[in-house]
Amino acid sequence: MGGFFGTVSTRSCVTDLYYGTDYNSHMGTKRGGMATYSEEKGFIRSIHNLESAYFRSKFEPNLGKFSGNSGIGVISDTDPQPIIINSHLGKFAIVTVARIANIDELEKELLAEGVHFGELSSGKTNPTELIALLIVRGKSFVEGIENVYNKVKGSCSMLILTEDGLIAARDRLGRTPIVIGKKEGAYAATSESTAFPNLDFEIDRYIGPGEIVRLRPDGVEQMRKPNEQMQICSFLWVYYGFPVSCYEGRNVEEVRFSCGYEMGAKDKAEVDCICGIPDSGVGMGLGYSEGKGVPYHRAVSKYTPTWPRSFTPSNQELRSLVAKMKLIPNRTMMTGKRLLFCDDSIVRGTQLKDNVKMLFDYGAKEVHMRIACPPLIYGCPFLGFSSSKTDLELMTRRVIKDLEGDENKDLKKYADPDSPQHRRMVQRIADMFGLTSLEFNRVDTLVKAIGLPKCKVCTHCFDGSSYF
Repeated sequence: MGGFFGTVSTRSCVTDLYYGTDYNSHMGTKRGGMATYSEEKGFIRSIHNLESAYFRSKFEPNLGKFSGNSGIGVISDTDPQPIIINSHLGKFAIVTVARIANIDELEKELLAEGVHFGELSSGKTNPTELIALLIVRGKSFVEGIENVYNKVKGSCSMLILTEDGLIAARDRLGRTPIVIGKKEGAYAATSESTAFPNLDFEIDRYIGPGEIVRLRPDGVEQMRKPNEQMQICSFLWVYYGFPVSCYEGRNVEEVRFSCGYEMGAKDKAEVDCICGIPDSGVGMGLGYSEGKGVPYHRAVSKYTPTWPRSFTPSNQELRSLVAKMKLIPNRTMMTGKRLLFCDDSIVRGTQLKDNVKMLFDYGAKEVHMRIACPPLIYGCPFLGFSSSKTDLELMTRRVIKDLEGDENKDLKKYADPDSPQHRRMVQRIADMFGLTSLEFNRVDTLVKAIGLPKCKVCTHCFDGSSYF
């Protein structure tokens, strides 16, 4: 999906920018970029491929080239960023976290008007450049960003580094977050508040959906008021977010723990211990353990130094290898035990198949699985959720096709946790992978844990309920 960080300060911002951007690395694995601005040197930019290395190792050797008191950085799972533009609005650098569902349509519209694209990404139009070109069609930054809001189907949040501070603009429905941090002599804006504690920033505020603000070292200016409607992605709390991050005032680990606690308190399965599948299943597992009153054991550990997130590689064989190699079972902790494992989600099902076989091979007597979110039945048209090209890559859709002969039949019934279709689908998945039992969280339980009204939380991938 991607994440960004930007800051403005009364002193050099380079160190804060470098580490702040790095603290968004769990949001993507493809490209990283930084840009700074100083009156003496103007805009300075660098972009690196991160598919074979990490952000810090790529940028540290050339960190000395950057200078200035303001800057932006991005971890992107799509296009090379930042883009630097010279326009009637002035010179600016821009980074985005975006999914432009109608990019082909917008590209044709701009080309027909005589606009040209200079930044190609893998032979295709660079989405961030397209966003920049939509912005410069406005008479001001606010008008230009509103043009993006009106044109783009999907989502787009952005940071714009100008010669007069840093502009932060959140997607019009707030699908992705922007958090503002403050410390003496500096402000920062980021996708992940994880970036703040070690850089001595305190959370100052959460930008609202469609809100636009300008950050300067001495304060925050609101340029556009937030919209009333919001559809923040619920999967941020389930999977994407780092445990210490907060969105809309709700901490990621707290939400995962609450989901686990409520599921555990209601669970009737008789088990010996609970274990969370690292990383994002751990918070749920700890809550499940406390709610059920059964001890938490670390029966599986993740080898963190070298293995990336397993859903991001585009090659299925490589995804499967990563999924297997990064998790190491502890035979001593599982032999002869009835184990209940907590995980964040089931997307394709490849990881689940490998994990369950591994657990039984290492001596588990029973393997129960509890999933932090409801079944993923609908593909996401709003965010760069994964590299899936079709809904049939979803485990649930393949099972529905097997059961019904049509992967699109009765989807709302299969999404209803109280329906016979839902129960049949879940049991089929459990049988396919040899699980002793399998249960998913409910939408209402997840929304309750997040603590926002249902109408402000996007649960489209679970129930198909959201909108552009």
